[in-house]
Amino acid sequence: MNHPERSVERDVAIEAMLPHVPFDGWTRKALAMGLRDAGMPADEVDLLFPLGVVDMVATFCDWADRRMTEAAASLEEPRVSRRVKATIALRFQQNREHKEAIRRAIGILALPANARHAMACTARTVDAIWHAAGDRSADFSWYTKRAILTGVYSAAVLFWLRDRSEDDADTMAFLDRRFAGVARLGRFKPPFLARLATA
Repeated sequence: MNHPERSVERDVAIEAMLPHVPFDGWTRKALAMGLRDAGMPADEVDLLFPLGVVDMVATFCDWADRRMTEAAASLEEPRVSRRVKATIALRFQQNREHKEAIRRAIGILALPANARHAMACTARTVDAIWHAAGDRSADFSWYTKRAILTGVYSAAVLFWLRDRSEDDADTMAFLDRRFAGVARLGRFKPPFLARLATA
């Protein structure tokens, strides 16, 4: 699966600009201020992200995916179903301080012109969650699992953005309800869905 260009400089720039995004949005101004904070030349604004705002947002999503995957490597839960939930919990935990930046990123990706980028970012994140959880399926279930998790995860993100509970407790309860609801749909219940709903 294709991902945005990766480099240490782009990662540093994205992380440095995040504190400015709630005030200035995903803009060249926020990026320039982040570069200043990181001690990087201001004239690298256009060099680092030649595709503009969407490039910044996609790089942030990819950066968050990699942070999540790295942290999930230390999870000791052997069951894939529980590792899926734990991996999502890790992602929310890692990004609590960036909620406003994520809210603004979603607003950008929601624009019709950016639909392709939105789908790509979501697909990469969902795939990263399954891989971090230890799923190595290569059959038809690969598509089924990712399609279902896309709906569940997307709804959970929107809920999480409004969640003020301690340690995202309300979001995790919402996530459990969504998995349980999916598993109850219809008479056909794939085994992995049943495990997600009861794990």
